[in-house]
Amino acid sequence: LRFIKKTLKNHADEKVCHNEKGELMTLKEVFQSMNLTAYDLTVDMLDVHADRNTFHRFDKFNAKYNPIGESRLREVFLKTDNFNDGRYFARIIKEVMADFDESKYQNAELRLSIYGRSRDEWDKLAKWAITNNLYSDNVRWLIQVPRLYDIYKSKNLISNFQEILENIFMPIFEATNDPNTHPDLHRFLQYVIGFDSVDDESKPEHPLFDHNVPTPDRWAEKENPPYSYYLYYMYANMAILNHFRRERGLNTFVFRP
Repeated sequence: LRFIKKTLKNHADEKVCHNEKGELMTLKEVFQSMNLTAYDLTVDMLDVHADRNTFHRFDKFNAKYNPIGESRLREVFLKTDNFNDGRYFARIIKEVMADFDESKYQNAELRLSIYGRSRDEWDKLAKWAITNNLYSDNVRWLIQVPRLYDIYKSKNLISNFQEILENIFMPIFEATNDPNTHPDLHRFLQYVIGFDSVDDESKPEHPLFDHNVPTPDRWAEKENPPYSYYLYYMYANMAILNHFRRERGLNTFVFRP
């Protein structure tokens, strides 16, 4: 809340996103479109607290990521890859890091997402972290991978499950093999401690996983693979990756779904 008010006061005329017609909007215009001023905002109004309603209700949990229920505010303030290159999100994190540094004995494990939609996600994320100097002795990163194969498939962003695995793991293998191929990623990975697999665990599924299940390169159907399928292939890739990184004298990752 403090950060949003301060930014609205000092950077009201910065261009931050596009509207439905594709026109650029300033921060001031974003709030005008919602009939809000900095004075109207309260913590309750932001409605981003994890209260008891967020447990066992994935829809409510997800909605908490949109301040005031507005996805546009999430886009502006809580994304690493947006119109202003995630500058606001980086500033919020730096303020949190400064608090940790000051209190000395507080540590945090912050989460960032890698979706597996495209091969350049890792480089963009690493560039964002390195450019904004998002480093603190008190902070480590955990990478969460949402299980959204079915959505990407329906939008024709990918043709099979293998592509998601390659988009997630290939850049890390390349950076491990030769840090010069992904210099920012190589530096960023030294502060990544592990991976998580995230989505709605209450969704019904058929967890059949036997010798007849298609391999990832042949999983091209519309349905999402079951949870166990995701976990097995993430685990298998991480096991090889960790061996490789250990041989290279680099830090390894934990798997904490």
